[in-house]
Amino acid sequence: MKNHLLNTVKRGAIVGTVAVSAMALLLTGCGEAPPAPGGGSTENAAAANFLGCIVSDSGGFDDQSFNQSSYEGMKMAVKDLGIKMKEAQSSSTADFVPNLNQMASAGCNLTVTVGFLLAEATAAAAKDNPTLHYAIIDDNSIKAPNVKPVVYDTAQAAFMAGYVSAAVSKTGKVGTFGGVNIPTVTIFMDGFADGVKYFNEKQGKDVQLLGWNVDTQQGSFANTFEIIQEGTKITNNLISEGADVVMPVAGPLGKGAGDAILAANKGGKDVKLVWVDSDGFLTAPTYKSILLTSVIKTMGEAVETIVKEDVDGKFDPTPYIGTLDNGGVSLAPFHDLESSVSKDIQSQLADIKKGIIDGSIKVESKSSPK
Repeated sequence: MKNHLLNTVKRGAIVGTVAVSAMALLLTGCGEAPPAPGGGSTENAAAANFLGCIVSDSGGFDDQSFNQSSYEGMKMAVKDLGIKMKEAQSSSTADFVPNLNQMASAGCNLTVTVGFLLAEATAAAAKDNPTLHYAIIDDNSIKAPNVKPVVYDTAQAAFMAGYVSAAVSKTGKVGTFGGVNIPTVTIFMDGFADGVKYFNEKQGKDVQLLGWNVDTQQGSFANTFEIIQEGTKITNNLISEGADVVMPVAGPLGKGAGDAILAANKGGKDVKLVWVDSDGFLTAPTYKSILLTSVIKTMGEAVETIVKEDVDGKFDPTPYIGTLDNGGVSLAPFHDLESSVSKDIQSQLADIKKGIIDGSIKVESKSSPK
């Protein structure tokens, strides 16, 4: 089930690989990756007649996170392959079924649904429309011949984010919070917590994590992905408790967290932000000045490659699991805040990445995909 992500771009001596321009995900099993999808042509009859569709969760396509990254992958397929595209944005969970019905009525060859919360609606749509294909991001619960799950072991990259967050903290406290207590959220929080713990063990420190307890699987949640102000509120609480690095795992609420940090820093604080899903330096540039790093899932590349495979008649329901090893997850560069991370810590992060890949460092979350 392990797959390969090619053409990743290495940034410096640190961490992970950020597949910004890479396209060649091998999503259908082991072996050599297929040609990159950039060679499509509008003259290709199969592509010209192919309708690729995408349905967001309630965060919307402008969430500067996983909805947006997946959406951009579908737009890349339009540009590179010459397919047609249809989209439906959900403003609440009540929109999921109507939006999927709309896609089926339009005759979408492939419909990508974005997020764990769409699982039930996607399973029902796939059952009702067995000749149509579906792919769902962040869910591996659907076992159907016309549904391809795309999931990520984000605990691996979040472990590295936790380690570097603990390393740069000056208060000895870092924080995290989630939108909703679901596996695709808590997997980030588990990895982050274990990274902080690993830092303490290796460095003889006692950096505290606020907002999440791995053992009880309880912590701070906004209980929404829609009300950005809830992200601001929780982040302010974490800052007031002493956290000087905060990782929100809450889609659009990350913007609320960023706003809270910017305001706190204007008041004399020195708090940093860790983004999730995409490289926030690129997708949420408002927060460049406070962005330490991001825990990335290469969703755009996955979406475009799945579309290409379907256009080529090679749709495969085998789940894709993104890892550090295949480049499906990575830690973003430190960009403007690189000077805040010592060369020694950057070297340690490179060693940690190698250790996670070769198995000498175990990163396990209750929510990790199997």
